[in-house]
Amino acid sequence: EAMMILMNSMVRIALATTHLPLSQVAGALTQEGILNKLRILNQSLKRDFTLSSPRIAVLGLNPHAGDNGLIGNEEQEIIIPAMQQAEEEGIHCFGPFPADGFFGTTAFRHYDAVLAMYHDQGHIVTKTLLFQLGQVKKTGGVNTTLGLPVIRTSVDHGTGFDIAWQGIADANSLKDALELADCLALD
Repeated sequence: EAMMILMNSMVRIALATTHLPLSQVAGALTQEGILNKLRILNQSLKRDFTLSSPRIAVLGLNPHAGDNGLIGNEEQEIIIPAMQQAEEEGIHCFGPFPADGFFGTTAFRHYDAVLAMYHDQGHIVTKTLLFQLGQVKKTGGVNTTLGLPVIRTSVDHGTGFDIAWQGIADANSLKDALELADCLALD
């Protein structure tokens, strides 16, 4: 099983689900699916990023991470049991955290990676950090797929058709994607 991870110099965010309509995300989340994503992420952090004991933050699906069942029960019925099983397997995972406060307080800096539950929960953060205050000039964002038999990296920001042929495109994300592919190939 493969999984998407977005990264830049500030954060690594993996996705439990990817290109699904928001109306389908809750139904797509399963305890076994989240556990598998935690396994893949943990293994990659150890193997590809040489972290001996990675710390993985897990985001909740619902606002306020469900508020103990007041705003949805996916955290209690799916996410927390998956995390407990991961802990039993030696995977250090924490949460589930409410996404807004977690990123708003920069708590993400205390973890080696974050597991977001859906596409925009992860993409909005990485792209906001990437583009904020011209950060894209300093570091690029990389999208890679973990769990494949081959190395796959790409830029995180899309094609840039809106700035094509204007002489303003920046190649840092492409350079970072190529450097990551090179590092992963050396492992």
